[in-house]
This record gives sequence, structure tokens and C-alpha cells, in this order.
Amino acid sequence: MTDTLTRRSLLKVSGTAAVLAAARTALPGGAWAATGDAPEVKGATFGFIALTDSSPLIIAKEKGFFAKYGLADVQVVKQASWGTTRDNLELGSAGGGIDGAHILTPMPYLMASGRVTKNSTKVPMNILARLNTNGQSISVSNTYKTLHVGTAAKALGEAFAKARATGKEVKVAMTFPGGTHDLWLRYWLAANGVDPDKDVSTIVVPPPQMVANMKVDTMEAFCVGEPWNAQLINQGIGYTALTTGELWKDHPEKSLAMRGDWVEKNPKAAKAVTMAVLEAQAWCEANIEEMCKIVSGREWFKVPFEDIVARSKGRYDYGTGKVVENSPYVMKFWKDFASYPFQSHDLWFLTENIRWGYQPADVDTKALIKAVNREDIWRDAAKALGVAAADIPSTTSRGIETFFDGKTFDPANPQAYLKSLTIKRV
Repeated sequence: MTDTLTRRSLLKVSGTAAVLAAARTALPGGAWAATGDAPEVKGATFGFIALTDSSPLIIAKEKGFFAKYGLADVQVVKQASWGTTRDNLELGSAGGGIDGAHILTPMPYLMASGRVTKNSTKVPMNILARLNTNGQSISVSNTYKTLHVGTAAKALGEAFAKARATGKEVKVAMTFPGGTHDLWLRYWLAANGVDPDKDVSTIVVPPPQMVANMKVDTMEAFCVGEPWNAQLINQGIGYTALTTGELWKDHPEKSLAMRGDWVEKNPKAAKAVTMAVLEAQAWCEANIEEMCKIVSGREWFKVPFEDIVARSKGRYDYGTGKVVENSPYVMKFWKDFASYPFQSHDLWFLTENIRWGYQPADVDTKALIKAVNREDIWRDAAKALGVAAADIPSTTSRGIETFFDGKTFDPANPQAYLKSLTIKRV
């Protein structure tokens, strides 16, 4: 290889043709076949939800990266909700379902431990890569626009309490119990003194239905990924209180996950899948506008290009007169180790799931992470792509994380974090 597919080298290149030319230089024709690692199968079926963070899967299909690594028959299929994604993963493609998915990071753990599956059956799952960091938002109905809600939201809690006193059921929505959107919403509410189980009704609404539900005044706030927060503002229904990066900068979000039995049966294909998605992530980072044109199309998200492109490029109109250019909380696909599945992040998700009762307090987090997190496959794929050593994390932990309210999470002592939290179920 005369060049390497590094974060720095790819992002210095502008324009689609130039990026693809750089990729071809890094991975010349026949390089994959020459390794003797041809995948055991030519395809797999992946599910995705219409959210911007699914873009790497879609781009891997659209730009031929799956085919490039011997997976010409890969299918990427839209799912109606995260519950549908879970159901289809339980079935597997042999049963008419799917082999893998763009997924909320806690879901593979909830499935592997039998917490959200039929008859509590444990469905072994593997996380092969993180798909993105940042990029979600918490939106609030225009009913509360004068409260100027942001990361600080005690006034909103007081307004909710007054509404409940009149007999109104105050509903806030997320996308799946124990999933990322649920945890961001709960963290924000609890940090502002609002118990998400007692002071409001926390309900489940699929991402594409969030805007329509708020339009008919069935809920006061929601947490979801893009483009639905931007679409809410464009339709004049609500506003963005905060982006989730404001809660926790560069936080992990979605993951690329597959059924564990598929990975075990097809280890070379699992590596090829990971290589294709990693290359797609780097492409997305370098070609945001074209990415938005592709994924907004009828066959994918079926939303206006304008609803997705601004925030993807870092321009955040909060719908309140506040506009941030070049936001530091923009969604990342590749840079700053966005693609690497840090085990320390998975531990935080498990710890938060324990906090809210989605996982038992005595769950063996170490064993569960060892079974689910396949950062070893990510490393093998990155090395095969020629990613520079400097762009591959040296450890499985990103270290101590700090949240907007000053709380810290030390992966070496998750119990201390739990003890520091006032509102919790454990």
C-alpha cells in the first residue's frame, strides 16, 4: 500500500472522486482477495431506522463498499421501529428477519441478557463498530417556548408539575426502553430534579412518528436523532432544548451489531462487513452533503434534503432565535475515534440500565461486555484497511467521562458513579 486510509489523510481530501481515488490507492484492486480472507458468504441482511446515524450502512451499500469486500448480496432494509428491529434480529434472516442492524448501543446487551426478548430468551449479539458519536437532540413543544429551556430545565419541571396538578398527563417520548434516547432524556430530566418515572409519563414512539405525535399535542418533549428534531422546527411545532453532545461531549450513540451466531459462523464475512462500514464512515465524514442527498431520498429516509443537511454540516438552528454555526456537537462518523466501540462506553450504558432497572444490579457487566463487544474485529478490520496506528485507540477505555452537570463516570469504579446519582431505581 502506497498510502493509508487514515482519518487525517481522508479528511484532507475534498470531493467524492478524490476521496474514492484515495481509497483505491490505499486499497488497490485485488488487495482483499490476495489476503486469502474472502468471506464465507456473499451477503447478509441489515436493518436500519430512518435516522442520520444509519448513513454508514446505507453508504456502504450505495457506494459499493460491501461489494468491494466480497459482499455483493448485502441488503439494507428499513425497519418501522426499534421494537421491529429487535423482533427481526430474534428471527434472523433464516426466519425471515435480519442478520444485523444499525442499532441503539444498549439493545444488543438487552437482547443478549434476555431483558427485552420473547420469553426472556437470550439472543447472543455482537457489536462490531460504533456508527457515530453525538447528533441527537431533546426537543420541546412550542407550548413551553418562553421558558428558554436548555441543559438547565428546572422551569420546565415546574411547568410539568403545574400541568399534572390540573389532572393533565404529562408525556415525554423516547424510542426504546433502555436505549440511548431513553437514557439521554432520563439523564437530563433527573439532573434537573424531574423523576422520569414518577413526575412524567415516559412513553415509546418510533423516530419517524415523533413530529406527527407532537403536532397533535400528545406529548410535551422527546429525544430522538436527526432529522426529526430539525423537521419539528421546520414545521413550526417545537424547538430544540439541547443537543445530546451538550449533555456529554462526543458521547457514543448507535452501533453496528450482528447476531452472534452469524459472526461465529462467518468470521471472515464479519470482518469484511466491518471493513466496508469503516470505509463508509470515513467517506461520510468527507462527503456530508452528498451523503445527505443520498439518504434523504425516497428509497431511504423519504424526507426533504433541507431537513437533514444543515445539522449534518454543523449548523444548528434551535428554533428559538439561537443559531450555532460549526457546532462542536456535530455528529461524527469517523474522526476522534468515533467508529471504535470503546468497552468503557458500553459499561456506562450498562450502568445506566442498572440505574433505571433495565438490568439487574448484580449483572456481570465484565462478562457481558466480553461476550458482546467485538472490538477485536474492529481492530482487525482497521489494520486490514491500512488505518494508521495513531488512529487506532491503544486501550479499550476512553477514560473518565464528564457530564454537563459535573458528574463523572470512571470506568474503573462504576459504583461510585451510581452512588453519586440522586434519582435512580437501584
